[in-house]
Amino acid sequence: MPEDFDRGSSLEELEGVRWPVPPAETTPMVRNVYELRRRPVATLEPHELARLIGQDVGLPWLLPLAVCVLRDTAPKQAEGGWFDDDLLCAVITRRPEVWAAAPEPARELRETVALLTDVSRHVRQDIDAFLSAPPGDEA
Repeated sequence: MPEDFDRGSSLEELEGVRWPVPPAETTPMVRNVYELRRRPVATLEPHELARLIGQDVGLPWLLPLAVCVLRDTAPKQAEGGWFDDDLLCAVITRRPEVWAAAPEPARELRETVALLTDVSRHVRQDIDAFLSAPPGDEA
């Protein structure tokens, strides 16, 4: 996974692939994914990162960014603040082979989720599944 890239670029620019205009009958979520791919990565909000990551779009660039967001907000959750479960769930539920290709973000994510104490039972199950999957384990 690229560690250093121009965050002012869009996923289309980073990937070198321009998706065609989505068909008229496409769902609003799919249209949103198409639109988000054209925006500079640096402008994506956590919920937008979650949407793209949840659809396995732009993972080489977005996973490291998402892990940074989660790492920066985890201490606030531990102090009783709000935590973005949508982004967390999108990130921790990626396939093990995705994390095998990103060992450094995977390590950082393991350290980050260890800080989280007040999450729902369902999120805790996803965290435990992520932590129990050996790096590189094929699901």
